[in-house]
Amino acid sequence: MKKIINKLLPFIKNYKKNVVLNVIFNILNAFFGTLSFISLIPMMTVLFDKTKVVDKIPIWDGEIFNLVSYGKDFLNYNLSSFLDQGKPQMALLIVVALVIFTFLLKNLFGYLAAQNMMYLKNGVLTELRQELYQKIINLPVSFYSQKRKGDVMSRMLGDIGEMQNSFFIILELIVREPLTIIFSIYFMFVMSWKLTIFVFLFLPIAGFIISLIGKSLKARSLQAQQENGHLISIVEETLSGLKVIKSYNAEPNFLSKFSSSVNRLLNLSNKIGNKNNLAGPVSETLGIITIAILLWYGGSLVLVEKTIEGPQFLAYMGLAYNILTPAKAISKASYKVKNGMAAAERVFEIMDQDSNIPDLPNAKEITGFEKNIEIKNISFKYEDAYVLKDFSLTVPKGKTIALVGQSGSGKSTIANLLTRFYDVNKGDIYVDGNNIKDVTKKSLRALMGLVTQDSILFNDTIKYNIQIGPENATDKEIIDALKVANAWEFVKELPDGINTNIGDAGGKLSGGQKQRLSIARAVLKNPPIMVLDEATSALDTESEKMVQVALENMMKNRTSIVIAHRLSTIQKADLIVVMKKGEIVEQGNHQELIVKDGMYKRLVEMQSIA
Repeated sequence: MKKIINKLLPFIKNYKKNVVLNVIFNILNAFFGTLSFISLIPMMTVLFDKTKVVDKIPIWDGEIFNLVSYGKDFLNYNLSSFLDQGKPQMALLIVVALVIFTFLLKNLFGYLAAQNMMYLKNGVLTELRQELYQKIINLPVSFYSQKRKGDVMSRMLGDIGEMQNSFFIILELIVREPLTIIFSIYFMFVMSWKLTIFVFLFLPIAGFIISLIGKSLKARSLQAQQENGHLISIVEETLSGLKVIKSYNAEPNFLSKFSSSVNRLLNLSNKIGNKNNLAGPVSETLGIITIAILLWYGGSLVLVEKTIEGPQFLAYMGLAYNILTPAKAISKASYKVKNGMAAAERVFEIMDQDSNIPDLPNAKEITGFEKNIEIKNISFKYEDAYVLKDFSLTVPKGKTIALVGQSGSGKSTIANLLTRFYDVNKGDIYVDGNNIKDVTKKSLRALMGLVTQDSILFNDTIKYNIQIGPENATDKEIIDALKVANAWEFVKELPDGINTNIGDAGGKLSGGQKQRLSIARAVLKNPPIMVLDEATSALDTESEKMVQVALENMMKNRTSIVIAHRLSTIQKADLIVVMKKGEIVEQGNHQELIVKDGMYKRLVEMQSIA
């Protein structure tokens, strides 16, 4: 717990004013909560005609320890005066007003404490989410190849919410409830030390029984939160792949996966709920047993030994119950804190992740591209097998280099390494003589425009999707980019033009339309280096030819790395690199490779036949 609290402290420090006020108001709430039971004694003494007669105005000697005694004598003096004057209603009015006043203060300070706790919880929750989201964005792409997206979403939404609902109860655990118990015990000792010692014979037994219930709760909570992440992942995958699921009649398979996960979550939730639900009844039952024994023993002190008066004993019983309420709250809260601890561990597991592609402390920024890109003897593997082996290539400024080859030959991996989505295992990549590990990722990626094989669009307007890089682009610049990408033709026909919402992942558009918007986004960025990873693969033949002309115009005097399966799109490239199993098998321009009569020619012939 100490480790988790230390991690939360930086967030809590921003709200230390609320923490301090919460503590102060909780102290006052606990004090007046206890005093509200003490204030019942004068009322009952008036009702039972047991008021101590004080006929002289008491004088306080300035000693803090005598303040309670002075207050009692001062009250009794005023009550005695009204009773002597035959005005019992006035005496009763005073003691009733005292009771109301103490309960009013107790609830006022309770409200103020809750207000400050609310500001603290909501503020820390917001900052945690912002910090976690920033971490999610900054973590490398490789992290998400190992984690389920649904699990990450569960931590962002569910686990942080669980922390808010349960973890901050600790402040009340360490302030209000314990102080309520301490104040109550103090006044109980003042009233009757014998009775109080008798009460404490039973508290350790009750505490031991309650602690037995919650031993495995944290482990169960962690399992439930992990299963919840798995459940969200299944839903996310189902929605993303709904067309495939339906076309392969795979609904029963996914229903089975979902049912298994939801049933595991049900069993875990029931086990956790049973233990949580057991906490209250067990603590209350133990409390009632303690009260019953207290009534029996305390009654004998009132009726037989006469060491305590009836009104005091009734107030004492109120104080004893005043201990049970916070003790019950502590036992319940301790289970909630265990839930919060499990949630916090999952949240901080991501927040503690170190980026395996960090910017070096002295990394420099590059602002332009002047000479070339050099890939020197690089080797790379995602897991065990190398997908690139001792690969070298030089890309001069202003030239178009095409990478072709069979699927799995490592073409797209080159794009991932150039943009530093991954770092090479061996070798180096240089831009204008600068090792890309020695420059900031932000400045490196600012030089590059990326169009991926999959059209990645967001549930927003066309305008938002295209100006995602240069946010201050004008409508005219956006429209010009759309024209270059051969997308303005269909965009201008939409009801709201560039302000049309395209739905989740661009679901309202065809595949070709989505890809053309991706190309327009890269055009608008206008970077010196273009990386096109199967940029025309989703286009029909007519659109492909039109976009290919647009891309060729855009790539004039620009450095371009084109990854392509369709060889017809790269015939004008300055250099075509043919890859197989992570190695270069031949390279040259289109005519040179045809003359070589090698792998490239066979690929061209296969596509020509197709």
